[in-house]
Amino acid sequence: MDENILGIVAGVLTSISMIPQLVKVIREKNVEDISLLMLLVLISGLSLWVWYGFAKDELPIILSNAFAVLVNVSLLVCYIIYNKRK
Repeated sequence: MDENILGIVAGVLTSISMIPQLVKVIREKNVEDISLLMLLVLISGLSLWVWYGFAKDELPIILSNAFAVLVNVSLLVCYIIYNKRK
């Protein structure tokens, strides 16, 4: 298999992996089972991948991880809005 295709497929799958969780949170308006620490670590790691992609001039790495950052930042915003713990 061509390594570019492999990279694109891997990037797409990892980028869309949190979409079902985001949809569930938006529908139920419930973030009780979401770990804030996990979200922050994940967003940090994905952001570093974007930076790495720019350093290596690798568009698939940049695009897939930038999309994943957006999805997870959206989940973080939902966490902040829907968190019932004061």
